Amino acid sequence: MRIIAGEFRGRRLAGVKGGVRPTSDRVREAIFSILGEGVAGARVLDLFAGTGALALEALSRGAGSAVLVEEAPAALAVIRRNVAALGVEARVRLLPLPVAGAIKKLAQAGERFDLIFLDPPYGRGLAAATLQLLGEGGVLAAGARVVAEMSRRESPPPAAGCLTLTDLRRYGDTQVAFYGPAAVDDEKEP
Repeated sequence: MRIIAGEFRGRRLAGVKGGVRPTSDRVREAIFSILGEGVAGARVLDLFAGTGALALEALSRGAGSAVLVEEAPAALAVIRRNVAALGVEARVRLLPLPVAGAIKKLAQAGERFDLIFLDPPYGRGLAAATLQLLGEGGVLAAGARVVAEMSRRESPPPAAGCLTLTDLRRYGDTQVAFYGPAAVDDEKEP
């Protein structure tokens, strides 16, 4: 696993042995190609962070800062190692909490994010549940984008709170759902 583009292009990242399914280089490359210039300067939230590869790729491509949420001890150790190897400690905060608790804590602190990644374990309904928490949870900055990775056998919700599905891509057994703010109808009734 490596950083694909940007400041840290080609740098290798440590992986977690067993239990964590990292986003493949191919899928990460596709995600960031779709996001394009929207990553520059973004405040990133990486839920179910695993190795931290999504947030670290975003930082490499110009994101301003990242909060990574992970509760598995082995994954936390790998994230710390990857962050140190890239020298981005000043731009990263690690929250060793369950995702629902982290979202609640961040919302209560008034923290808002421009770009949110979530890559939960497949087949447990965690993607849809987390999208709903995000859509209702108060951590979205104006115009925020959410990228949810899930199994092809899961159905991404067309909407979740204030979020609307804007794009869906499939890569083998993985599908990536892109969400943005629900469109506001500015037309008034006569």
